[in-house]
Amino acid sequence: MVPFEETRIALPDGYETYGRWWMPPAPRGAVLYHHGIQSHCGWYEQSARRLCDAGFVVLQVDRRGSGRNEVARGHAESADQLLDDARTAGEELRRLSRFSGNHVVGISWGGKLAVAAHVVEPQYTRSLTLVTPGLFPRIGVSKAEMARIGFAMLYEPTKPFDIPLNDAELFTTRPDWKHFIDTDPLCLRQCTAGFYLASRRMDKIVARFPQAPAVATHLLLAGDERIIDNDATADFIRSLCRPQTRISWYPKARHSLEFEGDPEEYFGDLIGFIDRG
Repeated sequence: MVPFEETRIALPDGYETYGRWWMPPAPRGAVLYHHGIQSHCGWYEQSARRLCDAGFVVLQVDRRGSGRNEVARGHAESADQLLDDARTAGEELRRLSRFSGNHVVGISWGGKLAVAAHVVEPQYTRSLTLVTPGLFPRIGVSKAEMARIGFAMLYEPTKPFDIPLNDAELFTTRPDWKHFIDTDPLCLRQCTAGFYLASRRMDKIVARFPQAPAVATHLLLAGDERIIDNDATADFIRSLCRPQTRISWYPKARHSLEFEGDPEEYFGDLIGFIDRG
């Protein structure tokens, strides 16, 4: 079992973001791992370790303002800034691993980032693994709150607003993982007006996914999903009509597949698809 190594990665504007490297003794591929809106790379340590054990170099990066990044908590200036950050992480992964391309795993909101990053820079993507991706959310900011966010963007873009997902029941049925989420001091509970607007603008980039170069895509969905719209998400991926597409369902699971029951089936599906990519 290979332990991870901690690092700091300088982003284009000089922001230093926290990351974790998982380096197997004989690498045979590389994976860039994007977490969700509230989470951080520590939530997905199990799957990152399993990918490393399977022979993949893995880079997990805490998004700016989240996880162990205390500067500008919950903030991003634009969709372009977030995509530049993802591009920089990918460049760092390819530099260290010495692979010319890499697989991408995106969980929840990180799935939206993964798709948008592929749209704007597809040449390095070997496969996309979208785990309960936040492409079509069921839960979001209310219209009244969005109006307040829009007003804040004009005068106070760093003003924080609650993330409407502060209920661990949305993520998992297991008491131990619910306690973990509820007590996690690194969990992001608020995002700024700037981040919300950046995320909304990223939706327009995601909408161009059907016109982007085809890439092997694996969609993994929870049957007892409370956060995203499974039907809309599955229909969107099916509409691509691409042969290298797979959809995996976990009927009894909630949003965080890694936190549900025995995750071995999930880990096997996750790694198996990337292994064939």
